Amino acid sequence: MIWLARHGRTAYNAAGRFQGLLPVPLDATGRDQARQLALAAQRLRPAVLVASPIERARETAAIVASRLGLEPIADERFAETDAGDWTDRTFADVEAQSPQDFARFAALDMTWGFPGGERFADQQQRVLAGVADWRARGIDGPVLVICHGNTIRVALLGLADPGRPVPRPPANGSMIEL
Repeated sequence: MIWLARHGRTAYNAAGRFQGLLPVPLDATGRDQARQLALAAQRLRPAVLVASPIERARETAAIVASRLGLEPIADERFAETDAGDWTDRTFADVEAQSPQDFARFAALDMTWGFPGGERFADQQQRVLAGVADWRARGIDGPVLVICHGNTIRVALLGLADPGRPVPRPPANGSMIEL
């Protein structure tokens, strides 16, 4: 069984700013969320802890790992979408300048991609390959993957029945079973 967890909050999350692949650390709230996630993960009793290599996911995984006594395994397939030219910009700024593109981003339009960055379809392909790989390993117990909001959304959409609504971004520090 695979569980995906979103990293704790960062200052960029709080400000509504695109982080993409930037190494943005957790803020104080995010560290608290990571500690709460660690408690929830302890009840889950994962056999393996996997993490996106991006700073905010690695920091969350380190907090969870200290509670579980597991060593996080970095897996680049669970990294956040490369936000390209939108990296470091606010949602409000992008929406005002490019409302149609922002709407396609918010709707998780799989045919769309960040200007100068990654398409959701490409991200989904790598994320689903990661999920399939970890499932195929036959690990005795849950696999917990600390990753990102869009990573979780594209995974859920890719594994959902056709016609199912596009998933909303999960809360920071939350876990979702696939």
